[in-house]
Amino acid sequence: MIEVTNLTKRFGDRIAVNQLTFQAQAGEVVGLLGPNGAGKTTTMRILTGFMPPSEGTVIIAGHDMVQDSLEARRNVGYLPERVPVYPDMTVREYVLYWARLRGVRTAGKSTDDAIARVDLSDRRHTLIRNLSKGMRQRLGFAQALVHNPPVLILDEPTIGIDPKQVIEVRETVRALGKDHTVLFSTHILNEAEQVCDRVIIMNEGKIVAQGKPSELRLNLSPDATLEDVFLNIVNRRKS
Repeated sequence: MIEVTNLTKRFGDRIAVNQLTFQAQAGEVVGLLGPNGAGKTTTMRILTGFMPPSEGTVIIAGHDMVQDSLEARRNVGYLPERVPVYPDMTVREYVLYWARLRGVRTAGKSTDDAIARVDLSDRRHTLIRNLSKGMRQRLGFAQALVHNPPVLILDEPTIGIDPKQVIEVRETVRALGKDHTVLFSTHILNEAEQVCDRVIIMNEGKIVAQGKPSELRLNLSPDATLEDVFLNIVNRRKS
């Protein structure tokens, strides 16, 4: 569903993303891990068509993000780190707006289905300005899902919400992974271990390791955490 080959992004002399190559299959939740500034958000913006790559290719559901951008973007649902909302719209008006922007034929039904899927049906007539941060995050999931894309790209969806809502978001991501390919970025390593089938660890724009969390832990000791794995990898590269 997602095929990335030699992906590079330059901003002047700075290389933000450096020769990334990875894949994510149907029904797989893949975690994109790394500290702040590792290049995760830039990678996701390229994968969703928000910015072009300097080099390399991105294929989404068989469509090249540069050569066939419109069709590729139709197959992606994107939840950015900061959900863009219109505070004077209701929940339903906002999701319906996105459904119509994306040309969904059954916009009304798809809107109600997406709202129900993220447990906001009882708030569908509530103004967005009156929603909590956690509910706005759920609303972001609804707009990403409304056109039923095969690929979902989620940029640090648990940032800034309380612990109860973090658990709810993680459960939502796990459930979405049954029907979608999910790329899920985070800098919280134990979060990826709980949610993801496979992880890709980035540092300074490069992939430094990838595999199942259990496989990466085996490089150290049976009880090692992903944080131990990451620190071990970074220290090895510096030595």
